[in-house]
Amino acid sequence: MERIKDLRQYIDILAKLGDIRTIDREVDPHLEMAAIARRGYDLHAPAPLFNHIRGTSRGMRAMGGPAALSSVPGKPAARVALSVGLSADASWLDIVECLAASKHATPIPPRLVANAPCKQHILHGKEASLDLFPIPYLHDGDGGPYCNTWGTIVVKTPDGKWTNWSIARIQKLDAHRMTGLFMHPQHINTVWEAWRKIGKPMPFAVVQGAEPALPIVSSMPLDEYVNESDYLGGHFGEAIEVVSCETVDLDVPASAEIVIEGHVSIEREAEEGPFGEYPGYVVTEKSLQPVYHVECITYRDGAIWPFIPEGRPIDEYHTTVAVALSAEALSLLQEAGLPVAHVWSPLETANHWLFVTVQADWRDKLPGVSSEAFTDNIAQIIWNTKFGLLCPVIYVLDDDIDPTQPKDYLWAVATRCHPTKRCITSIGPVLPIIACYTDEERHARTGERVAHDCLLPAPGQGRQKHSSFEGAYPQEIRERVIHLWDAE
Repeated sequence: MERIKDLRQYIDILAKLGDIRTIDREVDPHLEMAAIARRGYDLHAPAPLFNHIRGTSRGMRAMGGPAALSSVPGKPAARVALSVGLSADASWLDIVECLAASKHATPIPPRLVANAPCKQHILHGKEASLDLFPIPYLHDGDGGPYCNTWGTIVVKTPDGKWTNWSIARIQKLDAHRMTGLFMHPQHINTVWEAWRKIGKPMPFAVVQGAEPALPIVSSMPLDEYVNESDYLGGHFGEAIEVVSCETVDLDVPASAEIVIEGHVSIEREAEEGPFGEYPGYVVTEKSLQPVYHVECITYRDGAIWPFIPEGRPIDEYHTTVAVALSAEALSLLQEAGLPVAHVWSPLETANHWLFVTVQADWRDKLPGVSSEAFTDNIAQIIWNTKFGLLCPVIYVLDDDIDPTQPKDYLWAVATRCHPTKRCITSIGPVLPIIACYTDEERHARTGERVAHDCLLPAPGQGRQKHSSFEGAYPQEIRERVIHLWDAE
């Protein structure tokens, strides 16, 4: 496990792989910068690093595509893999298994340091202006520029027992105010409600451009009162360095490029949205949300502001949620003693589907359990979690299918999923921005969910062999064909 300790080291590593595109011409933060990043998603291009951004303070930079699909041939997961300490050629399932295993690692609390590069410039009061920074207007139709799409929000409960690191979208209102989503079951909403209950504004810090593992772990659906800092320390086997804020009682990752500090209002008093969300559509509704009041900004020389223009797959939302959600589900299913092989949320489905593949000998390990009962057990474990509302459709498949490969899972779903039978339906909480639900379901935040039993019959009971190269020919024939293939 090799920890990359800051964004600049990460950019240097990507550059050596040929996975950074430096853009020195002037770009406009109003739509143009985001359009370049989105075009990069479509082309699987190197991550853009913008060095000259119109209307911002001299030397300010921005980075798109920090955890998108890599442009390196044969290494699509390289950016995410490197971010969490794996090699560039690690697979998506390697990343999921690594993050799931780290849930059982001994947590290591962060280590407080006296100073950090993000303290090179310290702005207070009116000087702490968001206008200095390259905050992008991401989609035509958004409610305004968005200050946070890839930064980590740091908050702490009033009793000081839980420090939460999370990602949630934050919209710029003006030079000194922001607003963003606070909704159940987000942990930031849980912490904010605790402050609201005692009638005090919530201290916050928004961290931009920290070490690359931070946004990924900040996306993970860890349990309440589990500190992401401690999980990240356990994952790498070493404490994460943090530095104290200037105006609030919070510690933030010392690797930060930029730190925004202040307090969040007690009431919901600003309109937030619309915003182009991860299902690939603009969420047109506005909602009243609390206000972030900016009181101090610290930053380092030549600060880099990472951003993601969320939308139609595949972008950072899809890659990070896929690995985070899949790792959590895999860990829980294995803890329940179920013979599960892999879990994966296919990037192409905007994380609306979740595949669970099970071990070939599952019937031996669960004697007398039908495939429908097994599927139901899997589904209920997933749906009864914080992240269950992100999983409207679950497919349970045999482990002869690679759930990260569209050619595999599309064939399996088409040929093993009965049109009307062998499915478990349930009504429960859903995320309002999931695209497949009706307006009524989104407003009620409740809808139907389904788990499809796509498991093949037991051997000798109607199970069919694959009529493929691997399944239809003896091993000696396959080996001979492979040996002679390039010689002919």
